[in-house]
Amino acid sequence: MRHEHIETNSGLMILLVMVVISIGGLVEIVPLFYINETVEKVDGVRPYTPLEIRGRDIYVREGCYLCHSQQIRPFRDEWLRYGHYSLAAESQYNHPFQWGSKRTGPDLARVGGKYSDQWHVQHLVAPRSVVPQSIMPNYPWLLDTDLDYSDMADRMRALRATGVPYSLTQQEYDKNVARFGKTIADQLDISQAEISLVKQARDKNFDNFPDRITEMEALVAYLQVLGTMVDFTKYDEGYFAEFR
Repeated sequence: MRHEHIETNSGLMILLVMVVISIGGLVEIVPLFYINETVEKVDGVRPYTPLEIRGRDIYVREGCYLCHSQQIRPFRDEWLRYGHYSLAAESQYNHPFQWGSKRTGPDLARVGGKYSDQWHVQHLVAPRSVVPQSIMPNYPWLLDTDLDYSDMADRMRALRATGVPYSLTQQEYDKNVARFGKTIADQLDISQAEISLVKQARDKNFDNFPDRITEMEALVAYLQVLGTMVDFTKYDEGYFAEFR
């Protein structure tokens, strides 16, 4: 069939366009019916706490995802450098995903616990003071800016609307207790959002300012949890292959 014939026949053009759109739609929609079969069943994965949510929001606001990915691919070179490849289960409560597509800086999927809180603070304030070859910009204002968490409950409600199991009712809270334990369930309780955030900040004191809660503290809390939820020593590698 000549291309000219298609372009001059509006009915045929519309039909072919609809066929192409239908095929594209099926490619996008059909996998959603099988998504539960591709998400690994692993222990430890939980939603972010209020302080970690605010840290992730700052991570997005500052455009960290433009230079850092959070997706370790199942290649030997990446596994040796960054750790176990990323699992779909680890991103199930992450909205929006922070997988990224560019690595001007290293992947951060398993940066949690790799460095101390003080290292992260210094690295964010003056990157070249700890990594001389770094081209990362300075973020000193994070240490000078108090964290605004007045709308924390609203942020959690918005995430709850996407399917993240933050609790509003006693029944939802009880389910979280059974699933994640009481300590985590308390942090996922929307009615206790601000209290939970302040408590975690005071207990951990990520930025070494016990009398203040800064944006730096929230961002470091977020970075320190990345890649730490799943204990890979509990699983044989063949187990994950079943979900590919």
